[in-house]
Amino acid sequence: MNPLKYMVAGTFALLLMTDSWAQRRTDPEAEAEMYNSVSSVGVTTNTNSGILGGFVYRHSKALPTLLMGKHQFRYLALELVNVKHPKELPSQNFITGSRFTYGKQNYLFVIRPEYGREVMFFNRHSDEGISISGIVAAGPSIGLEKPYIIQFQSRPGVIVSEPYDPARHAQTELIVGSGSFFQGFDKTSLVPGLHLKTALSFELSAFRDNMTGLEIGFLAEAFSRKIIIMPFAQNRSFFTSGYVTLYFGNKKQ
Repeated sequence: MNPLKYMVAGTFALLLMTDSWAQRRTDPEAEAEMYNSVSSVGVTTNTNSGILGGFVYRHSKALPTLLMGKHQFRYLALELVNVKHPKELPSQNFITGSRFTYGKQNYLFVIRPEYGREVMFFNRHSDEGISISGIVAAGPSIGLEKPYIIQFQSRPGVIVSEPYDPARHAQTELIVGSGSFFQGFDKTSLVPGLHLKTALSFELSAFRDNMTGLEIGFLAEAFSRKIIIMPFAQNRSFFTSGYVTLYFGNKKQ
């Protein structure tokens, strides 16, 4: 099954469970947890990345006004993610055993500052339950198009590390392996863009002022030009993805 379908199914299941719990709870003396701000850090994965897609910092601050009778928060976040091309497949040099991704010309890393609103749909109580809130946020996307470095046998006995060039490195058997990840940053190109995301945030547990949660959502992103990740495949300037972020943080009353 498509990973995005798993995320959507899980989201609806959690919503149904929480809605049922909220309807059954009738104790008028039960007080919901209230807080002024929450800061958290997390790891994220998405449908355009591997298992580890990147890292996120989130901060929500309570606002004095309600939105349709619901508590709302100012939502700020900063993400650093790696975007992969769906055609990327690892290869291996059978002589040296080194691995590399044939046909990959550039990495794409994206820095995403975000500003938006978080609206609390269901609030947890001090002893049980799940807090659920909706998030809408947008901001600039700073694309970092970094060359993919390979080790190439330029002539017998001579191996050089250089950016992959589809014209120069057409002979696969002469590619010994991938170069150091830290090489090539001096040749990185900046590609500006914009992004918009919508999400549901689930606070799953809390111990005193500490908390753990999931953010599950959808993101659309557009850059000013096509990002050349794989020169022999279709490259895009517009990306969409589903994502899941596991975050840990603390609250302040």
